Amino acid sequence: MIYGAMKFSLGGSLKIAFRPWVEGLENIPADGPAILASNHLSFSDSFFLPAVLDRKVTFIAKAEYFTSPGVKGKLTAAFFKGVGQLPVDRSGARGAGEAAIKAGIDVIEKGGLFGIYPEGTRSPDGRLYRGKPGGLARVALATGAPVIPVAMIDTEKIQPPGKVVPKLMRPGIRIGKPLDFTRYQGMEGDRFILRSVTDEVMYEIMKLSGQEYVDIYATAAKRQLADAEKAAKEAVKAEIAAREESGA
Repeated sequence: MIYGAMKFSLGGSLKIAFRPWVEGLENIPADGPAILASNHLSFSDSFFLPAVLDRKVTFIAKAEYFTSPGVKGKLTAAFFKGVGQLPVDRSGARGAGEAAIKAGIDVIEKGGLFGIYPEGTRSPDGRLYRGKPGGLARVALATGAPVIPVAMIDTEKIQPPGKVVPKLMRPGIRIGKPLDFTRYQGMEGDRFILRSVTDEVMYEIMKLSGQEYVDIYATAAKRQLADAEKAAKEAVKAEIAAREESGA
């Protein structure tokens, strides 16, 4: 009921303001479980995709969004629940990975659409990064649900990381044909099978999105960028110090 109200208000507003174009809606089943595996370019991805679908899609979100204190915290929690986000506790021995898998299996077993970003985090530069083999593949193999590859187009230009006010332009969404991995069902303990399933899905996302593929994890790329930025700042500081010391 809350999801329907949020979809009507927020989803309707997004479609009117941004006019997203969509290809492949016929690949979303009218009923029954499925996994939507998407690239991740912007915070807004989790809003644009549900806005264009007739069915509810459930994504996972960190539990902190649902437990913050005060009025703002309650409003934030209500918002995320309203748009179909599911809280995941990142504590414990294996952190968010196990929690995400459990949450995904629960959504699938109830016949729903489970949305997941195989890259694990937003792309730092608009390229497509290596998919993490845990969540996506394990949920698919544990449930037998089809995996539907999804490509978000240009959402990073609408709302780049750190930008609060979005730019008004048309994003795109391409939805691929369902992928069947039931031939591997029961083999979710085999890391080579998990890698193979994940890579096949990422290849389909790459074809749909047209993104350049980078065979490292996005988290590693972000660390490299942060290290490079830190090194550049330290180099500038060292140069300024050297000039001051020499009296230049």
